[in-house]
Amino acid sequence: MRSLVFSFVILAAATTAFAQQWEFGAEGGGSLLSDVSATGSATKATAGFAPGAAFGAFIGENLYSHLTGELRYEFMQSDLNLSSGGQSAQFTGVAHAIHFDILYHTNRKESRTQFFAAIGGGVKLFEGTGAPEAYQPLSQIGYFTQTQVIKPMVSVGGGLTYQLAPRIFLRLEVRDFITAFPTQLITPAPGMKFGSLLNDIVPLIGITYIH
Repeated sequence: MRSLVFSFVILAAATTAFAQQWEFGAEGGGSLLSDVSATGSATKATAGFAPGAAFGAFIGENLYSHLTGELRYEFMQSDLNLSSGGQSAQFTGVAHAIHFDILYHTNRKESRTQFFAAIGGGVKLFEGTGAPEAYQPLSQIGYFTQTQVIKPMVSVGGGLTYQLAPRIFLRLEVRDFITAFPTQLITPAPGMKFGSLLNDIVPLIGITYIH
């Protein structure tokens, strides 16, 4: 994880070094992950992650009047979760996302209010941080593991910014981080099969400074 954060800092520094106009910001919000179906059991079962807090930071370069390129990092509290027949089991976990996105603004950068759409890609690191136990509930559905898994990630979303001061903007946005389901972290039990696609809906609010 330290190497990922270090890489983010180096890339951010490289981005700002060549930018004629750049911006940076910090955000906070939540992480709302979808569950996937767990098939192979007589009862309905799901595997996934519990909702949690999310925090992020970004550095961007205003490429053209309507386009911005952003290098971003998000930290998300993502506890592992299994559910079946009214019973549930959890295991503490976190996730880290590093990605580069292109933003298209509906108005020119000089406008006070900016609506934007974003698309990009990068990687998401899932971590199981709980302590393994001798007995885990719902082990007939799946197993939690104390490990790290990196998955390629697609980032899509949109939002708006509103100018509060000459160089300061309020920013509201919603992102969807799309990855393959990390079966190395929540491993299906023998005879079970998990869904393959995971959506992480991340609403964020923050402050942007433009230099």
